[in-house]
Amino acid sequence: MADPVPAVTAVEPDPAGFAPLAARALTHDGAEAAEILTRLATPPAGRHGVWLRAGDAGVVLVSRNDKDSAVAHVDLLAVDPGSRRRGIGTALLRAAEQAAAGFGARELRFMGNPPCYAWPGIDVRYTPAICLVEAAGYERFRTAQNMIADLTTADLSTVDDEARLAAQGVSIRKATQDELPALRAWAERVFNATWAWEIEQSVLAPGAGCHVAWRDGAVLAFAGHGANRPSWFGPMGTDPDARNLGLGKVLLRRCLAAQRDAGLESAQIGWVGPIPFYARTVAARIDRVFWLYRKEI
Repeated sequence: MADPVPAVTAVEPDPAGFAPLAARALTHDGAEAAEILTRLATPPAGRHGVWLRAGDAGVVLVSRNDKDSAVAHVDLLAVDPGSRRRGIGTALLRAAEQAAAGFGARELRFMGNPPCYAWPGIDVRYTPAICLVEAAGYERFRTAQNMIADLTTADLSTVDDEARLAAQGVSIRKATQDELPALRAWAERVFNATWAWEIEQSVLAPGAGCHVAWRDGAVLAFAGHGANRPSWFGPMGTDPDARNLGLGKVLLRRCLAAQRDAGLESAQIGWVGPIPFYARTVAARIDRVFWLYRKEI
């Protein structure tokens, strides 16, 4: 007789305690399991999330969308490989749906919940997860992708471009904590609070970094790495009034060079939009593909 499915209960976030399970379950992300859990356990202030655990066999995190309270997200679902095909994933998913409905959501998504997320959706290589959600009636509604940059071969030089920009009064440097108020205010005005939070994390998180272009004390553009995942690059943005100066190329290469100097051989460019830009600038190629799912609950 198969072992009974452990009861699913709400628990406090415990990144260190969950890490061994996550490392076993997340076969394509195991090396960063501890960092992923730590980031998900420290979301922006005011975000409502519920952690649910099925003994030592599985864990799920569901959070409310910060902009639309009718939408909730599954940020993490991990089942120990040795405990699969026993109904544990189904029990965790059912509990996640009940938790989401309990705080007012009408739709549950397997989709990253910016600004604090681990994946855009479900990596297509996680076949058991795709089988689980499709059997549970979730609809695939979008595709997202990462690109990968080989830091051992990519041209990451910026000397000539920085000299050209300096002649135009533009300076580029790594941001400091003292500059965060100005950076946050600029990001919220030009972009949104989501990127403002990610900028803050890229400045504060260990091993992360944010490089910024300035002119006459004003921010023109930024690029960050390590805000959500140590090996991931992004986000990056340029003020509309400062486009066509070539700032993105320089900021991207500076970030990737910092990741290379930290010992990484490759970097993931997360949730990519402008694919040709990254391919042209650092010879990046499409790497991880994610399917995004949703269901009315």
